[in-house]
Amino acid sequence: MAAEAEGLLKRVLVPILLPEKCYDQIFVQWDLLHVPCLKILLSKGLGLGIVAGSLLVKLPQVFKILGAKSAEGLSLKSVMLELVALTGTMVYSIINNFPFSSWGEALFLMLQTVTICFLILLYRGQTVKGAGDLEQAVALGSPAGNSGLGLQRLMRTPCLPDPKLLQAATNYHNGHTGQLSAITVFLLFGGSLARIFTSIQETGDPLMAGTFVVSSFCNGLIAAQLLFYWNAKVPHKKKKEQ
Repeated sequence: MAAEAEGLLKRVLVPILLPEKCYDQIFVQWDLLHVPCLKILLSKGLGLGIVAGSLLVKLPQVFKILGAKSAEGLSLKSVMLELVALTGTMVYSIINNFPFSSWGEALFLMLQTVTICFLILLYRGQTVKGAGDLEQAVALGSPAGNSGLGLQRLMRTPCLPDPKLLQAATNYHNGHTGQLSAITVFLLFGGSLARIFTSIQETGDPLMAGTFVVSSFCNGLIAAQLLFYWNAKVPHKKKKEQ
């Protein structure tokens, strides 16, 4: 029975969460304080948790827009540029053979971002016109759309503004956060903070790590605005959204 249980544990952990040498180090030699292997276990666990959470992270935003039948306060430019950046990150990670646990949420966030873009366009009465813009945004993030990853490297270089800064500017201009979902914003903030560690641990790519440093700052800024404008009332007459 003990051997069967050990075999089952090994099949669960190797190679999803631990390489075999780390499994032996921790569970055979019982070196429970082996720091390098513990870092791998923590990074893999966090990464897979972020990927799993990304399946639902933007749904509160989708439901809030549907419930209000309005996308008041959401910056379409910011959402479109985020779509370009997510597509670029996904393609960049695939081409560099990064493990799925280090970038998988980009795929699910991209699909949910497309939905949010569609809803913004729908409630602005620009669905037909915006369909072409959505197609262009996804194409820009792909290798075919930018001659071999040049644009997504540029879009995701830490020295350049994060697309979410446009949303922060929209919030400041409006004096409220409109239909932004607090749940989605705070989950994205926490996920981007955790991604700094997992990117360093799993990819060793300074571009990826730097991206999430900038993303954490911008998500934190929007989270702070949500708290600051928490009691601000959205005017009945909609202002022109950016």
